[in-house]
Amino acid sequence: MSQRRRAALVTGAGRNIGRAVALGLARDGFDVVVNGSSDRAACEAVAGEVAALGAGALVAMGDVGRPEECARIVAEAAGRFGGVDVLVNNAALRPAKPFLEMDEGEWRRVISVDLDAAVWFARLCLPGMLERGWGRIVNFTGMNAMHGYAGHAPVSVAKHGVWGLTKALAKEFGAKGITINAVSPGPIAADDEDPATARREAAVRTPLGRLGTPEEVATVVRMLASDGGAYVTGQMLQVNGGGQT
Repeated sequence: MSQRRRAALVTGAGRNIGRAVALGLARDGFDVVVNGSSDRAACEAVAGEVAALGAGALVAMGDVGRPEECARIVAEAAGRFGGVDVLVNNAALRPAKPFLEMDEGEWRRVISVDLDAAVWFARLCLPGMLERGWGRIVNFTGMNAMHGYAGHAPVSVAKHGVWGLTKALAKEFGAKGITINAVSPGPIAADDEDPATARREAAVRTPLGRLGTPEEVATVVRMLASDGGAYVTGQMLQVNGGGQT
């Protein structure tokens, strides 16, 4: 019987960093589950690019802010690829609203997508990783969120929680062949961003004086997901052009 290929689940994989991570992992020999919440066309396009690289591809749409949707996504991944070996928790909401104007529902929605989803997916994927004796979890934080983000209080709270989760799980599961790390991007070029504004911001905030690319972030994720990254766990890797850390 041929050896099973390892599979990666990337949330928020329809564009920008998520897309770059999905394609990078496909180049490294992983089959890829492409998740998105609403733009199926974008996710289908990424899956097509994954397949063109010779990897298996599965589009698993779903709202990661709902635990039942997370369970369905992981079940679909298991049905197609036999499990999730690399979990990349990239999906996030970053709404801007003054703290005193935010209602409970708005607060909880951000927490559910930006923090709780990482908890739910870890609980769903870790049993299989433990059974196979190998696994990688990469959680995304973010430079702004980790340093406090005016008008984005729930994002900052959620991302601090993700960092705490990363450290705790790394200590709990490290001896089982599973690494858990966080990646914190700085100013990264995005599809929906005004390039001139972003360049001005990057020039002020980073010694490199430029925006990072999604591929540069993906390179760090690829290292963490590799066998060569096996001695890195419980860390937050900054990919921010030398900006504040």
